[in-house]
Amino acid sequence: MEVKKEYYKMLGKRFKKALEKNGFCVKVASSPEEALETAIQMIPQDVSVGIGGSVTVRQIGLVDELKKRGNPLYAHWEAEPEQRSQIRKKELTSDIFITGTNAITLDGKLVNIDGVGNRVAAMMYGPKKVIVIAGVNKGVESVEDAIKRIKNIASPQNSLRLGRLLPCAKTGKCHDCDSPERMCSITTIIEKKPPETDITIILVEDELGY
Repeated sequence: MEVKKEYYKMLGKRFKKALEKNGFCVKVASSPEEALETAIQMIPQDVSVGIGGSVTVRQIGLVDELKKRGNPLYAHWEAEPEQRSQIRKKELTSDIFITGTNAITLDGKLVNIDGVGNRVAAMMYGPKKVIVIAGVNKGVESVEDAIKRIKNIASPQNSLRLGRLLPCAKTGKCHDCDSPERMCSITTIIEKKPPETDITIILVEDELGY
C-alpha cells in the first residue's frame, strides 16, 4: 500500500504540472477526505450548486455535505424522469458546477464522453466556477487512450450501475451501439482552460469513480 501511495503521489505531480501548463488551477488532495474538505472550503454556503452525474463527487461525500449545509442544489439524477431535463438546465445556470472527469491526459487535457451533453456543456460554458474532482486513476497517456478508457472501462461500469440495457454492460467493452440508451453520444476535449470559465481541478492521490 505504501508503494501504491507513493506511485499515486508521483502521478499527481505529473498531472498537476501538465494541467497548470494549460491554465487550470489544480489542488492536490492526498485522500478523499482531504478532497472533500478542499471542495467545501471553495463553496460559499449561500451559492447554488449544480452537480453532474459523477460517482466521484458522491464517493467523497460532497453531495451529502452540501445538503446538510443547505446550499441550493441541482442534481438531475435525484429528480423524477419527467423533471430531469429542467434540472439539467438549472445545473447549467448554477453559481458553481461540480463534476468528475472521465480522463486526464499526461499533457493536461480533460476528455469526457456524455450521453445527453449537460455535463460537458456546463464544464465549458455556463457556470462561472467549475470544480472538477478526479482520482489519479483517471490518468492516461493520450486522447486516444482516454477515449479507449472511457468506452471500455468507464462506460460499461456506468451502464451496469444505471441498469442500462447496453451491449457494453454485457461484455465489458464498447460495441459502438445504436441503442436509444447509448451513453456515448458527445465527446469533448478541453485542451486549455476556457477564457470565461474558472476551472479548478481537485486531483486526488487515490482511486475514485470509474
